[in-house]
Amino acid sequence: MEAGGETASASNRPGRTPSPRGRGRSLAPFLSKTYELVEGSEAPHVVSWNEEGTGFVVWLPQEFSQFILPRYFKHCNFASFIRQLNTYGFKKTASDRWEFRHEKFQKGRRHLLAEIARRKCGPSVFPSFLKACEKCPPPIENDVLEENKILQQRNAELLSQIKHYKALEAELLKSISKYVR
Repeated sequence: MEAGGETASASNRPGRTPSPRGRGRSLAPFLSKTYELVEGSEAPHVVSWNEEGTGFVVWLPQEFSQFILPRYFKHCNFASFIRQLNTYGFKKTASDRWEFRHEKFQKGRRHLLAEIARRKCGPSVFPSFLKACEKCPPPIENDVLEENKILQQRNAELLSQIKHYKALEAELLKSISKYVR
């Protein structure tokens, strides 16, 4: 079953399209499905092409994760979707919204998808956790790091408040104990 609920033969199934250059490279299912979900979006208020048609915008990430992703992929994890975009060289191009671009991912130019290659790390003598691969995207995006910093600050504030209230509680119990005797 394909994303839209239709069956497809092996020759016209997304992800099996041979490269127009004839090198035998097939179109990755992730790219095909991502193009389909943007191009055929039934919810342009959730995901749509940008004005120029040179990228796409996820306007409502929560709804995108909950309703759109499961229709095309076997998960509903927005972070996983972004990691996949990164492995194919997509870039987040706006700081105030989830807009992604790739020079070969354009509205009405599906044939360019076959030219997008997945990034691969070269072999290394060091384990991957010891040596960062320059060609691979970073495992955590700046947005996540910033959110983590904010959460750490909030956590410190809450711990401070807890300490303050525990001191108040101790004073109150001390005062009460004077009158109970």
